[in-house]
Amino acid sequence: MVQNNQQQKGVLQSLDWWTIGIYLALLALGWMSVCGASYSYDNTDLFSLSTRSGMQMVWIGTSITLGFILLLLDDRFYDTFAYIVYGLLLILLFLTIFNPHEVKGSRSWLSLGPVNVQPAEFAKFATALAVAKLMSSDGFSVKKWKDFFTAAAVVLVPMLFIVGQKETGSALVYLSFFLMFYREGMPGSILFTGVAMVAYFVVGIRYESVELLHTHTSLGKFIVLLLVQMFTCSMVYVYFKDRRQALMLTAYTVGVTLVFLLFSEYVIPFDIVWIQLSVSAALIGYLLYQCLRTRLTNYFLIGLFSIGSILFFYSADYMLNNVMQPHQRARINVLLGLDEDLSGAGYNVHQSEIAIGSGGLLGKGFLNGTQTKLKYVPEQDTDFIFCTVGEEEGFVGSTVVLLLFLALILRLIHLAERQPFKFGRVYGYCVMGVFLFHVFINVGMVLGLTPVIGIPLPFFSYGGSSLWGFTILLFIFLRIDAGRNLVRT
Repeated sequence: MVQNNQQQKGVLQSLDWWTIGIYLALLALGWMSVCGASYSYDNTDLFSLSTRSGMQMVWIGTSITLGFILLLLDDRFYDTFAYIVYGLLLILLFLTIFNPHEVKGSRSWLSLGPVNVQPAEFAKFATALAVAKLMSSDGFSVKKWKDFFTAAAVVLVPMLFIVGQKETGSALVYLSFFLMFYREGMPGSILFTGVAMVAYFVVGIRYESVELLHTHTSLGKFIVLLLVQMFTCSMVYVYFKDRRQALMLTAYTVGVTLVFLLFSEYVIPFDIVWIQLSVSAALIGYLLYQCLRTRLTNYFLIGLFSIGSILFFYSADYMLNNVMQPHQRARINVLLGLDEDLSGAGYNVHQSEIAIGSGGLLGKGFLNGTQTKLKYVPEQDTDFIFCTVGEEEGFVGSTVVLLLFLALILRLIHLAERQPFKFGRVYGYCVMGVFLFHVFINVGMVLGLTPVIGIPLPFFSYGGSSLWGFTILLFIFLRIDAGRNLVRT
């Protein structure tokens, strides 16, 4: 018994109280924001369970209790039962796909009496535990393709189940785990490929309908294919340090394209994209020839990148115009500036921008936001709650909130780096990635900088599932970190 008391004392002393302090501060500010967003002149009792502010107090109280319980468990419990927890959540996610009850077009909610629970929120910590367990096993290396694809499958399976629930926004959060893969040694080329894909999509779709000079050529397609060629030539230099070869390939692709561009502009107008595709095919053929001649696989991988880039762009264009639902396509068009639609797809963002702008430097004060009181902003106490912060607390209050989130993320990185075992470090970076993704995307969509995909702002958005999910995610890591100095017997 004495040994157990000494061990428990060690855990309490090893807890990162700075992170807990940030957590409590965010909870307090989050509750104030829920009050401001849901306040009604018909019911001024903020603590009544008939109001959202009152219910949020219940969720906060149960979350703190849940966090305390998680701290009481042995940190080895999370390692031991990681796969079991992951498996149970996968089963629950799969069963939820067939849920006959839809909430706002999504089947991701399960009704448990008076409470609605969203399993996708809890699958994040289960996935983080499972991937940490896998990656901390003997002999695992993310630099091995087999191991990398196995770990990626652990992340992508729940992601696919959540897509099956028509909850695309929650599914995209799982892409944040790839930040952890990068920290653990994933080749930077994979991360670069992801960034390149985003650039292809945004540039290609944004300027697809714009004509390049008088050549009957889509400016978007022209730029994307030119980017693919430039990236391909640059990778030849990066991987082989052969400046002469890289410059030769660049001169060939740019030179041929420029000659036909001038011909199309001043002689016979035609679509230059066909020339670019031919040049790209020749470039890929050259890389494959070099691969066979030198037996260096990097030539093949660079050629594969070029092929994949072109296929991705054309498939993304097809998906946008032929597969996506009209409301999803409208949101992307509004984000890219193709449509304004202030009364339709762009209404939420437009109203949230008005609310934030009306707050000025210091804000209108607690419960004094006119945009939120008059319910101009849809989902203003859930997905768009940051607009309440901007309206009532102003630029200063919004900055304080963002600085608190920044402090939390930097603290999580610090805690992850000091872990003595790989399991704790991997799990810590998973937690950091999830929080970073949620904050960046949620605040960005409220400001009109990122797509509206419907994900909550941690500790601010109303609801028990998200608050419990984020609390479990964070406090499991705090418990793992607290056990870093314990002597194992």
